[in-house]
Amino acid sequence: MLRHVIAPSVRYTKASNDVVRHPRLNSDAKLLVIYVQGLPDDVARNPLGELAGKVGIKGRVYQKAKRQLVAHGYLHEWRSQGEGGRWQTEQLLTNVPLTGEQAAPLRTAQPLVVSVDPPVTPSPSEQFPTVGAPTARTVGGYEPVEDHSDKTTPHPPTEPEREREREREPELDPEPEPKPEPDPEPRSESEPAAVPAPAPPPQAAVAADPAQLARAERVLLSLRHTRRELHLGVREARGLAVEAVKWLERGLSESDLRHALLAERPQDGVRSAVGYLRYRLIQKLPEPLVRQQPPERPPLPEPVECAGPGDPHVFRPLLGESECPSCRLAAARSEAVPEPVPWRERVARLNAAPMAPPAET
Repeated sequence: MLRHVIAPSVRYTKASNDVVRHPRLNSDAKLLVIYVQGLPDDVARNPLGELAGKVGIKGRVYQKAKRQLVAHGYLHEWRSQGEGGRWQTEQLLTNVPLTGEQAAPLRTAQPLVVSVDPPVTPSPSEQFPTVGAPTARTVGGYEPVEDHSDKTTPHPPTEPEREREREREPELDPEPEPKPEPDPEPRSESEPAAVPAPAPPPQAAVAADPAQLARAERVLLSLRHTRRELHLGVREARGLAVEAVKWLERGLSESDLRHALLAERPQDGVRSAVGYLRYRLIQKLPEPLVRQQPPERPPLPEPVECAGPGDPHVFRPLLGESECPSCRLAAARSEAVPEPVPWRERVARLNAAPMAPPAET
């Protein structure tokens, strides 16, 4: 393929390659991000649906593009009730994916633009007084660092990290060694010494199954796809997975656990996802499954010898029978059954019988 490109000198918009080459965004979603990014501030304040209609994105096409932008962190919405009871929706469209915590400070920013380039700190003015100081970038370009400090992680911390943790721990005075107690009664050489009883081992905490912990952590991390306010970090999900495992150990499936955590949405919203989920996991913990014992079967009757004809054999009587079912069935079949009377003879007998006189009224 040949390519001929001339970079424009005016009237252009810088588009990030992360947006243009995003594998999960369709062309309509990418066009919305690039189009809104190049609008002036006064026009960008209009609703996203109105701006999308100007480039021909309407109806189901717009709804599909909007869902993709929300799912991947490019579009954030807040719905609130203002004065007079009227509801209003605030929208924030960025050209970099942001989480709910990162997008919240930009809700009241003027203008609503997030740049991935390092901020340019202006030189201090010569007016008096000079206030402020250079600040670092607050959002954008954040890369999560994997936490290895949890006990459930398969990768133990390295030696430098262990040394830094030991330096941060306060030095404690060593406990004094207990003095040996004197023997109250002297023992003779022939008497064997009493062997002290071993100390009971400390009660170890029952560790949960790593596979169950992984299932519970996967359920907790998937809640953000349904409700963005329940977004959890990796370390937070591992801490709550210990309580969520108790649900799985009591016979509930992953879908049942997810439904219990998402049901009954609070009216005021969720302020802390960790506290809200911990409260639900502890307070709504179901009762443990009680395995019912199978009913006891009555004892079988003792076998008795059959009194019927044929070779001697035994059977178990249910209601005090003296013959086995096979002998009783053979005896019933051997009984003579009268042949049925033809219908002509039955009709002739009815006609020959005298008729009864009619009853007097």
